[in-house]
Amino acid sequence: MEYMKPDNQILVIFGASGDLTRRKLLPSLFEVFERDMLPEHFVILGVARTSFSDEEYRREQKENLKKFLKGELPEQAKLDQFLERVQYLTLNTDQWEEYHLLAERIAAIRKKEDIGDRILFYLAIPPRNYELVSAALGKCGLNTPVETGGWRRIIVEKPFGHDLTTARLLNRHLVSIFREDDIYRIDHFLGKETVQNILVLRFANQIFESLWNRNYIDSVEIYALETLGVENRGKYYEGAGAFRDMVQNHLMQLMGFVAMEALPAFDAELMRDEVAKVFRSLHPLTADDVVRGQYVAGEIGGQVLPAYREEKGVAADSTTETYVAMRFYIDNWRWGGVPFYFYTGKRMGMSKSEINIHFKNVPHHLFSGMCSCSSCNQLVLKVDAPESISLRFGLKVPGSFFEVKQVSMDFAYGSLCNTYIATAYERLLLDAMQGDSTLYIRTDALELSWRFIEPILQQWRENPQEGLVYYPAGSEGPEERKRLLQRPAEECTL
Repeated sequence: MEYMKPDNQILVIFGASGDLTRRKLLPSLFEVFERDMLPEHFVILGVARTSFSDEEYRREQKENLKKFLKGELPEQAKLDQFLERVQYLTLNTDQWEEYHLLAERIAAIRKKEDIGDRILFYLAIPPRNYELVSAALGKCGLNTPVETGGWRRIIVEKPFGHDLTTARLLNRHLVSIFREDDIYRIDHFLGKETVQNILVLRFANQIFESLWNRNYIDSVEIYALETLGVENRGKYYEGAGAFRDMVQNHLMQLMGFVAMEALPAFDAELMRDEVAKVFRSLHPLTADDVVRGQYVAGEIGGQVLPAYREEKGVAADSTTETYVAMRFYIDNWRWGGVPFYFYTGKRMGMSKSEINIHFKNVPHHLFSGMCSCSSCNQLVLKVDAPESISLRFGLKVPGSFFEVKQVSMDFAYGSLCNTYIATAYERLLLDAMQGDSTLYIRTDALELSWRFIEPILQQWRENPQEGLVYYPAGSEGPEERKRLLQRPAEECTL
């Protein structure tokens, strides 16, 4: 289904001088502009404390676009044409009394442009400011439309809360200002093409959906491994850790897509209902189900790297986890007894973001080799670029006496030469402009995911050092993961 152009509107970006805006949001909006998918009348109003005039901000963002746009550098005229839609307002967002300046600027834009009463707010700001900014929007009346056909929507970045209690408080706060249907809790993983294709792969193909259950699937693994460390985010990461930063949102949402039931119709609320049902069926976690680790000094590609505790903004005695491996089960008819595994970590030996579906082995190993005694049948969905899908199965080695090796049938999205593959933020920004919340997280699913991991977080709060193990930067992770994640291999008959 092709996108229709969204209605004319204003996009207000709080945190317009920040890293997310210059690296992701404006480059993504430019790509949407270049594909002629922006509304005819559309203004991007950047809001931040840093003092810029409109022209000064445009000049700075022009250089950022040249740096962060993917592919070939566009023509200068094209960049200028896009930046004509960009305006800037210097505003101390901590000061309630200054928000009249925002209301006045929006009124001036609407008077000059044929925009209508439609405004999308994007909170690209530190989480501690979510409540203050949203409350200020409510106080100055910018949270509700005043004209027929108007609307207000707000996009909230992660982390959405620090635990179950704070997530609930933030939800209640936002819902007191905006309607639930107008709150878009973004998870950029859900905008990736392969993630969306999980639904099509399953529900458009009988050969997969008929096998997508406990009778045929042995286990499901979901990876999000990075060679990068915390970079300059040490202060933020100290308060988050891998469990909050990756498991509670990204990996849980991927698992929800993999495990959900079929929809009676393709509808945003029906789909989010099914994800919430999966989360309600999760078997409670215990400490024995989770391995947490922290990287120490090591080496990647010949470069010596410091330990996590030596990173900028990190405490010298930090017990924050940079690695999590976990096993859990879904207590429902489809998935009963099938282990799901999450692996996520920083400073790993390789970057890997993928979903690996392991199908059950044949009951008898008739041929030699047999994929090293494990199942030859796997479906691998690679989430990060270059995105791809691989179906792996066993075949006879040419010239041998029925020796079996695993081979792969691969599909790469890059092979669709004439098809543009949008980035996650491009897709999600367009969806919010159009009022499509399919790929955004609903309140109940968000709180259920926090509830699932809360017992482990509580144990770690009470015993910060207990169970924390270490792994060298550039390795495959702590050795203790094998206790949790490896299962006894079946005996080979040949």
